[in-house]
Amino acid sequence: MASETWLVVGLGNPGPRYSHTRHNAGFEAVERLVLKRSVALKDAPRDEAIWGAYDLEGREVVLFFPQTFMNESGRAVAPFARYRQIPLERILALSDDMDLPVGRLRCRPSGSSGGQHGMDSLIAHLGSPGFPRIRLGIGKPAPGTEGAGHVLSPFAPEEKPLIAKALERAAAGAETYILKGAEAAMREINGDRPEN
Repeated sequence: MASETWLVVGLGNPGPRYSHTRHNAGFEAVERLVLKRSVALKDAPRDEAIWGAYDLEGREVVLFFPQTFMNESGRAVAPFARYRQIPLERILALSDDMDLPVGRLRCRPSGSSGGQHGMDSLIAHLGSPGFPRIRLGIGKPAPGTEGAGHVLSPFAPEEKPLIAKALERAAAGAETYILKGAEAAMREINGDRPEN
């Protein structure tokens, strides 16, 4: 039996329309773990989520994709976490962030939403900002472009290599966080250059 359970939440919007948009960077980073660990996902309509689990050195890791759309992410996450008795400090959320350049990553053990509406929802439904998160930079909107249009747009061709590398690093960083803690994960992925 696993010694502890972790909930790794990818924030994004469900459905093909939103696939590979900037707002789905959190989804896509967690999908890297699905592929890496050959995790079988199940559709759980009552939980408003798709999820699956695997063993990581004696820890149960639940990969969780809310199907509520970004702004209601917490509505799916909080009941599941309560039912499985997963404490805040073992709920690791991966999300996009406009305040970071494309490919840059930031890991923190807790903090504000930074204006990211999925994180706002998690904080509201979990009742605390005290859960760890990995933020993936998607860059700021071009002048004259609204934030909503920016986050729902695909990455430009020249950005794709940077985000592809960032998705892999975020997935690896999530496992580092689970196995070795916040400090180790922050050292590993909080590099100043996207190509780190």
